[in-house]
Amino acid sequence: MIENREIQEKVVLVAVAGSSPDNELSAVKESLLELRELVKTAGAETVGEVIQNREAIHNGTYIGKGKIDEVAALVAETGAHGIITDDELSPAQMKNLEDALGCKVMDRTMLILDIFAKHASTREGTIQVELAQLRYRSTRLIGAGSEMSRLGGGIGTRGPGEKKLEVDRRLIKDRIAQLRRELQEVQKNRETQRAQRERSAVPVIAIVGYTNAGKSTLLNRLTGAGVLSMDMLFATLDPTTRSYKTEDGQELLFTDTVGFIRKLPHHLVDAFRSTLEEAKYADLVLHVVDASGDCPDVQMQVVYETLEKLGIQDKPIVTAMNKQDLSVQHVVKDLRADRVVKISAKSGDGVPELVDTICAVLREQKTYLEKVIPYTEAGKIAEIRKYGELISEEYEAEGILVKAYLPKNYPGNL
Repeated sequence: MIENREIQEKVVLVAVAGSSPDNELSAVKESLLELRELVKTAGAETVGEVIQNREAIHNGTYIGKGKIDEVAALVAETGAHGIITDDELSPAQMKNLEDALGCKVMDRTMLILDIFAKHASTREGTIQVELAQLRYRSTRLIGAGSEMSRLGGGIGTRGPGEKKLEVDRRLIKDRIAQLRRELQEVQKNRETQRAQRERSAVPVIAIVGYTNAGKSTLLNRLTGAGVLSMDMLFATLDPTTRSYKTEDGQELLFTDTVGFIRKLPHHLVDAFRSTLEEAKYADLVLHVVDASGDCPDVQMQVVYETLEKLGIQDKPIVTAMNKQDLSVQHVVKDLRADRVVKISAKSGDGVPELVDTICAVLREQKTYLEKVIPYTEAGKIAEIRKYGELISEEYEAEGILVKAYLPKNYPGNL
């Protein structure tokens, strides 16, 4: 009997450390730890790592000639199928490294795109990922394979390679145009849903955070959404919005968003912009942080930088320091947040306090109402419960004395 077994791909990780704060040795080591997790999420195995200390990345080959020889020896020794660099490579760097090493060469961007393609399940997510992949590949057609090696100027250089390149370029360009049209249709549906939520005046809370910080676990804990929640990077990509009712009957909408990561490919930021912009139209941003991680401060910085790129700077922020059920090595502070709450989304500890804090921050954006409502209009109290926060109701001779907080865009008439 013939047994078909998928061979696990083996890779060697390669990085360059310099003198700037972003790529000093300690930062590069942390980045490589994350790259290891990305490789694991993609289903491959890391069999070696190489870091070169140099002032700047080599323009032609990413790393210097001496390190290329070292990497080639490590690839041969470990039986690796290829290498993955921690930075995005230019087309020339990728081709030169492939020629020098004689094996597959990938970069961090290619790896993340592959993971996104693996995990996208909805139509919008699939379109966004394919669009990002095509944009990435469109800049890397030159020299991509031996069939395109006859490119350049001079006699004898025109031929099938040039024709194939032009065909590939046209196909990719046409496909990108088609995907953009499809994405615009999906975005119209998202904008319609967003407009309906705005008309309903139900507060929207956008859950943001670094990948694997526990956003989906928290959404499941709050709303029973049933979203896939696993201890891996980018386990879920597709945004999910679910309703939650507080003990006093107030309705809240929680929206999960795509996780952030350092060196997040700009192709993905552009493609997922409509999804990420859910936070832009939310009433409050709920920032989930893995407080048990090795570098939560760096991860928080990445989240805030990404939010700034999207123009999301004026929203109230509540930070949930998650995974308190695990060992938290040091005190983590978020000075940019309006409130900070310690929680464990997995066990539920601190989650009720988190909801109370969210309601308190939302209340600061509402208008206080104290009014006697005639008994003939008693149905309005149900509307107040739905759209606002009912503090008390007292039955008097003239009607019902109501004390409540209402959103500034409350659709009713009081």
